[in-house]
This record gives sequence, C-alpha cells and structure tokens, in this order.
Amino acid sequence: MNVDNTRIKNRKKRSRRKVFRTIFIFITLCFLVIGGAIFYSAVKLNSAITGAAEPELDRGDKSEMRTEAVNPSKDNFSVLLLGDDSRPGESRARTDAMIVATFNKDDKSIILTSIPRDTRVEMVGLGYQDKINHAHARGGLNMTINTVENFLDIPIDYYGYVRFDGLVQVVDALGGIEVDVPFDFTFNEVSTDSYNLQFFEGPQVLNGKEALAFARMRKEDPRGDFGRGERQQQVIEGIIKQAASFSTLTRFDDLIDTLGDNLGTNLSFANLVALHRYAGSLNDIEKHQVKGDDIRINGVFYIEPNQLYVTDLQTRLKQHLEIDGHSTNDPNPFADDEVEQSESTDTGTY
Repeated sequence: MNVDNTRIKNRKKRSRRKVFRTIFIFITLCFLVIGGAIFYSAVKLNSAITGAAEPELDRGDKSEMRTEAVNPSKDNFSVLLLGDDSRPGESRARTDAMIVATFNKDDKSIILTSIPRDTRVEMVGLGYQDKINHAHARGGLNMTINTVENFLDIPIDYYGYVRFDGLVQVVDALGGIEVDVPFDFTFNEVSTDSYNLQFFEGPQVLNGKEALAFARMRKEDPRGDFGRGERQQQVIEGIIKQAASFSTLTRFDDLIDTLGDNLGTNLSFANLVALHRYAGSLNDIEKHQVKGDDIRINGVFYIEPNQLYVTDLQTRLKQHLEIDGHSTNDPNPFADDEVEQSESTDTGTY
C-alpha cells in the first residue's frame, strides 16, 4: 500500500513538474528582454490571467489575415513578443525589443524572428514610415500588431509583452542566469539605476539588474542592435536552462509572485499548457534577424530593411505557418544562406 501511494505521489510530482516546465518554457521563449521577458503564466497557474484581463484588440479574437481564430493546441500559430520600455506612470512606451515566434504543429518546430527596433517600416494607420518601435507609443498593441503583420505579411495570432522591471524580477527569482560575455564593458544608465556594472569576457553569472544591462547595452557594441540581439538570445537561453532545473521549480510560487503587472498576454492558461509539445524543440530553434542598412533621414538613424531578405523571410514564415498556399515541403529560401548578418556600427537615436 505504501509502495502504491509512493508511486501515485511520484506520478503527481512528475505531472506537476511537466506543467511548470511547460509554463517556464513559454515564459522563457517569450523573454524578449530589454525590459524583459514575457508571458505571465497565470497568477497561481490560472486565477491571475482571469483576474487581470488584457485589453481586447480592435480586431477581435483573430487576425484580419485569418478566416477563423487559431487554437495553439491544434493549429500552427504566431506570437508577437514585446519588451515594453514604459516607466512608472506611463501608459505605453516604445517597444525596446520585438520578436515574432512561429510554431508548426506537425514538426513541432519554432522559428524566432527578431526585428531591430530602428527598422524603418510603414506605420499602419498613420500613412508614413518610421521606426517600428514607435508603433506601440503611437497606437498601442493594435498599431504594433497591424504594423508587424504588414511588414512580415503574416498573421499575428497572439501577443505577449513585458514591462520594464520584468526581467530584473524574474531573473532574481530564478537565482540568476549564466551567459558568455563577448567582450569587456562597463554599463551605466541613470534610468535603470545602474551604475558601474562590470562585464568581463567569458562565462559570467548575472543577477536581474545585470541581465537587464547585458540585454540593453548597445552603445559600446561595435555591432549595435545586431550585437545586442545576440546577447538577448543568450539571456533567453540562460533563462531556459535555469527555468528547467528542479531547484527552480521548487521556487515557482516565488517566481509568480514577483511578476505582478509586469507581464501580459492574450494567451489563456490552456494555450500555455498546449505548448508542452514544443518542449523538445528548444535546443534546435531556427533564428532570424531582419537585415538592413544604416541610413540617416533628417539626422535620424534608421535601419532600412533589405527588401530581398524580407521577401525571403516572408516566404519562410508562410511556409512555417503553412498559409497562402505555402508548405513546409517547399524549398527553404535560407537553406543555403551563408551571408553573415549585417553589422550595424551606429549607436542609434530616437
């Protein structure tokens, strides 16, 4: 009898860990940093998401590029992940990080596409071009989603965002993360109360404030936004490894309690749990970063996207989502792409 009870308890523990792992996987996948990570897993696993309802999008529960709403448990789908750089008292701000995640149900694969914040695009609803990170400040989630859909020519089915302090709190709740610092640098930033934070080339364990600085810094990076994008990916991977550990699962309640109002998503708890099928794909995620050239217009720095690259990227994402007649069996436009990511040397300006 004791043996049976022990087996039942062990099965329950394993099941509980699976749910926690699934939620952490999605939290970390969506950790686009710069203010953070995304995807609030539901306060105490369910009540928080229903208790802090997200604002409804003007379009309703589906993209205007869809004939019907998609279900993550049985359909291919996309998620727009945003780092919201708003400070206390601000209702909305520029998005300091933007990643589109697409999921294919058949091969259980994931593609992450990073859009540099200075990318010059058509601002849907305004009729002129501007930096893509201005869309959120000018028109909130509605304009941001519409602008990204127009730029990538794919539906954005769901969104997740994190406000400025989210990354600091979550990384501290995880007990820190390990990254591989590419070169020595010192970080100082008044707005985040960060002074004389030291980073040295090689492996380094970071606390929350250091992780935010590591993800935000670009002025001292010779590759500008592109170098910062790679460091953001390191933060994501560091969080994934830490979040998947048993010691972290034992601190689940502490982690959830730290998130508060910093994170938001229109994904339901059931949607999050459905993502467990993608757990085995985390070590083999296909990654893209929009390429472009540095330009200045009226003294303002932009990244002008390479249209040939964007066209190939649109094709690849449509293949992955299997929309507009595209199939995953179609030739991958990036299969033989050996072109290195364009290196931006400009530190940029708002």
